[in-house]
Amino acid sequence: MAMENFSKHQQSIIKNYYKNRDDVSLQRAQELLTELYLAEGKKLEKAWESLFTNLERIGIPADQLEHLKKERKPELIAKWLEKKL
Repeated sequence: MAMENFSKHQQSIIKNYYKNRDDVSLQRAQELLTELYLAEGKKLEKAWESLFTNLERIGIPADQLEHLKKERKPELIAKWLEKKL
């Protein structure tokens, strides 16, 4: 959809969303990392999936993302997120 179809206010909101998307994804990844320690069963699996989605949005290289998916160790992800801060 073209930006002309939106009001100036809506255009501003859309631009700000995409401008801050990395920061929002980083914060969400940190929250999901905490949830990994507390979740069980299906919630745990959903937290992992959401975490990997947010890590991908942040821009983690594909090879590192695959390694983290394979290992599934929250400690490794925490170290990586710490470097991003």
